[in-house]
Amino acid sequence: MASLRDQLSGLVYSTEHGETCPDCRHPVDDCQCQANAESERLASLDGIVRIRRETSGRKGKGVTTVSGVPLGDDELKALAKVLKKRCGTGGAVKDGIIEIQGDHRQVLKGELEAKGYTVKLAGG
Repeated sequence: MASLRDQLSGLVYSTEHGETCPDCRHPVDDCQCQANAESERLASLDGIVRIRRETSGRKGKGVTTVSGVPLGDDELKALAKVLKKRCGTGGAVKDGIIEIQGDHRQVLKGELEAKGYTVKLAGG
């Protein structure tokens, strides 16, 4: 981790390049930080899609989370759209995890297995 002085002394804006990325110090148009983070996330996956039901931090409302899907951001959003339509509910994609409102573990398991993924029900 860089020291506070190093963090605060970097270039923030340049009239030549415009805004710069705070991590790699390259212009925002040339920055590869997000692509590198996405490739690291995909490399850390083990090939098993895990489906859980969670209520913590949601005021008692249950959501079904689908994690470990080996897809990029755009494909993940498209898959989330298909799954939300199949369940007839809303949801979101946050940090590579698909959240579907309500308890739809069995429906999601069947749908993902039909698409060829190895699925495991995790948690209660």
